[in-house]
Amino acid sequence: MIQAINDFVVKFANVNGSGSASANELFAKAILRMGVPVSPRNIFPSNIQGLPTWYEVRVSEAGHLGRRGGVDLMVAMNPQTWEADQKEIEVGGYLLYDSTKPLPPSAFRSDIEVLGMPLTALCVQHYEDPRQRQLLKNVLYLGGLSHLLGLEPEIVETLLGEQYQGKPQLAAPNIEAFRLGRQWAAEHLPPLGLRLRRADRVGDRIFVDGNTAAGLGCVYGGATVCAWYPITPSTSVAEAFEKYCRKFRHDAEGRKRYAIVQAEDEIASIGMVVGAGWNGARAFTATSGPGVSLMTEFIGLAYFAEIPATIINVQRGGPSTGMPTRTQQADILSCALASHGDTQHVLLFPEDPHEAFEQAATALDLADRLQTPVFLMLDLDIGMNQRLCKPFEWDPARRYDRGKVMTAAELEAGKPFGRYRDVDGDGIPYRSYPGTHPQRGAFFTRGTSKNADAGYSERGADYIENVTRLKRKFETAKSLVPQPVLSTAARPSRIGVIHFGSTSPAMQEAAERCAADGLPLDHLRIRAYPFPDSVRDFILHHDTVFVVEQNRDAQLRSLLIQSFELDPALLRPILHYDGTPITARYIVQAIATQLAHHAAHSERAA
Repeated sequence: MIQAINDFVVKFANVNGSGSASANELFAKAILRMGVPVSPRNIFPSNIQGLPTWYEVRVSEAGHLGRRGGVDLMVAMNPQTWEADQKEIEVGGYLLYDSTKPLPPSAFRSDIEVLGMPLTALCVQHYEDPRQRQLLKNVLYLGGLSHLLGLEPEIVETLLGEQYQGKPQLAAPNIEAFRLGRQWAAEHLPPLGLRLRRADRVGDRIFVDGNTAAGLGCVYGGATVCAWYPITPSTSVAEAFEKYCRKFRHDAEGRKRYAIVQAEDEIASIGMVVGAGWNGARAFTATSGPGVSLMTEFIGLAYFAEIPATIINVQRGGPSTGMPTRTQQADILSCALASHGDTQHVLLFPEDPHEAFEQAATALDLADRLQTPVFLMLDLDIGMNQRLCKPFEWDPARRYDRGKVMTAAELEAGKPFGRYRDVDGDGIPYRSYPGTHPQRGAFFTRGTSKNADAGYSERGADYIENVTRLKRKFETAKSLVPQPVLSTAARPSRIGVIHFGSTSPAMQEAAERCAADGLPLDHLRIRAYPFPDSVRDFILHHDTVFVVEQNRDAQLRSLLIQSFELDPALLRPILHYDGTPITARYIVQAIATQLAHHAAHSERAA
């Protein structure tokens, strides 16, 4: 059977609405408090109750935070998914199940160890309330796991006390159920080959989800307006923003210094954001792919009229309703080119909650500096799953970058002002907030073609001058956006990999595995579009470059080819789009397969 210490995967198979989520999350947090890094992922259905749900916890003292693939211990609590859940278990792995109802030997795989625990019977024996029986069943198996894996019971009981702080009537039965499950397992089940042991590998890192981080980043970044419409998986961004605004966004007299509006739909929400941005407020919306589709006309208006707007897109599976509770990186092209006509937008790609916090604030700065929509491209994996990351930091001396804004004094002094004039050569014009000056400055804006002074014009020369300047502004953005992060192999490599966003932890682990197998490779994590020229240099420096992304159509690769006018043969796609986070195993196998295929083709050609 599998033998491992602080390096394994546990997966819980439950029914949505059964109350298992809190117990499963508590399991992950307890391991963290033993100083062992974990990376949990919640896999849930898009309906409210009754369908299967899973919670997967990777335990990795080495600190790997990407999804590994495969399961070492399956806690199978859902008869609907029994067969599929067993198939995921690695050979020599373990299955823990509710053995109240006996099952024939044919129901189990012969190459795994089966551990039965009569959870339903124990609940019926000790509890009378039907709802309590259902909920405490989850705490019972948590108690059993604490014995089987060596999870310190004091930590779990402390966490249960914290969870029900101020509610002793709830804390007591949960602690009792935990002890009951642990005692039963100690009397009837042996410890497993999988063991937990105290370590000191968590350090000062925090455990948080990306949506919460982005919401807090918007507060620190100076946002005062949020207009949104609920959509999975982005809703908790607005909820987090509201939570932290209630705490931090009041003046000395206690008055609210923020406005949060749940609009009637996505079209109204982006309209409010654009209106607020035109008036000088820092404003954002949070949505997902279907919401961006509805917003595109307003996004085009903000681009052409040059109005700041920040859009947080927590990507999910598409097209249409697609897989609303699964993760993808499939909105790259739709956001980069949102709206009709020649349009290009700035995209930011955070890798974890720490960067979600940082880049939410950066997006607000860039939207003001560039006077344009800026997209913060999260996805469900980053947005809704808790992850270990560096603590958030904020420099109290930092000042918001409001860009080129003419003051009343400058306008009064007669400083030349043309709303769409490029006086500095960077493509970015000066603006003024409405009402800054009674006679001069910007009072109106246009979504139609105009001249440099914002006057109505359909002259071809004025149009060309305007859209060419917008292109020049996009080039300026290359030096303002977060720059890529390069990781080089210990010895020179002619193989490169480009990746972005939530693929980062899997890619880092894949690079380590490839190096251990004698295949060094360099990898470059892209953090923004437009791509800085260093990305082109990386591509041209390597003989073979793979592009790792989680969509079907190689969307980032398409943008790279278009941006640098590259030969498509220079970039080889590695694509993963089944709705689950990509794994290091998948990346390593894809690289090996493509290299072997290329070598065989070259041999035949020779």
